[in-house]
Amino acid sequence: MQEAAQLVSKVLVLNDDAEVRGHIKAFCDAHHLIPVKPQAGAALSVLKSNVDLGAIFMQETYTGEGGNALELARAIHAIRPELPIFLRREAASHLDDLPDLYRGIFTAAYTTSTIDELAPLIDKNIFSFQYPNALVRGITEITKTTLETQFKGVEVRTEAPYMVRDRIIYGELFTLIPLESTWCRGYMMLQTEEGPLIKYVEDGRTHISRDPANFRDINHVMGEVTNLIWGAFKNRFISNEPVDWRQSQVPLIVNHEHRYISFGSEDPQLCFRYTLVDPNGEATPLVLYQRFVFNLSWAPEKFKENEVLTEDLFESGELELF
Repeated sequence: MQEAAQLVSKVLVLNDDAEVRGHIKAFCDAHHLIPVKPQAGAALSVLKSNVDLGAIFMQETYTGEGGNALELARAIHAIRPELPIFLRREAASHLDDLPDLYRGIFTAAYTTSTIDELAPLIDKNIFSFQYPNALVRGITEITKTTLETQFKGVEVRTEAPYMVRDRIIYGELFTLIPLESTWCRGYMMLQTEEGPLIKYVEDGRTHISRDPANFRDINHVMGEVTNLIWGAFKNRFISNEPVDWRQSQVPLIVNHEHRYISFGSEDPQLCFRYTLVDPNGEATPLVLYQRFVFNLSWAPEKFKENEVLTEDLFESGELELF
């Protein structure tokens, strides 16, 4: 199997004790987690926002929201039931003595001295999928090149790919396209905000230039970008080997009120974030999130990049006779 990419994941830390936060940060640093904490009283609003998270670390006596920590955990679980919650306790690293009402909310309990015992659960809940480095690097290259060709006068900035477990939709517009191969079956999704994209169309920064622009125009732009990325992904990573099209499917669920989408699987998702920035400062930055959901089949041991034919490189101009 090819070398696996080392990914990261953001986790929300709800803890009042500064000394304990130091222990949690050391654990996070050692296990490729990025700890973030909300302002006092802001935890629920943060969780209702577009923050991509892999898990929550919560103190049993946390008072940051001004109430009972266990009741706060119930509220969090209602908002983001897909996120594992790890409960820090003072003496017991188990959940056996909690009332049934709360016990099922938490993935596990730990104490400051037993935090290292969470490592296998982090691997299981967040990093259960191993992604070949060539795939992760290639996705970034393909997407960055596509965005640079489809948007004029912008610089495309990329961030380190990361793992998420939440199902929150970012912005008002998202596209979805299936991926089918001998080594994966699932979807690629792009998400963005409508307002900045409409402005890009009205300013003539896309292949469509129309003022005023409407939602159909930006639908067309996002559809074209998605199709080009999909085509490049297919050419680079999906071979011509036959795929069994009789395999099972699962329903997708979209809840517009809660900006939520489910692919019928609890598996974590591979996420990329791209920001389109005008070097001259004349346009509002445009943020796009790209997610890969391999919810139907995942066999990274079968993954391989397609060979690039020399003739294709000559035709594209990337090679020329010396």
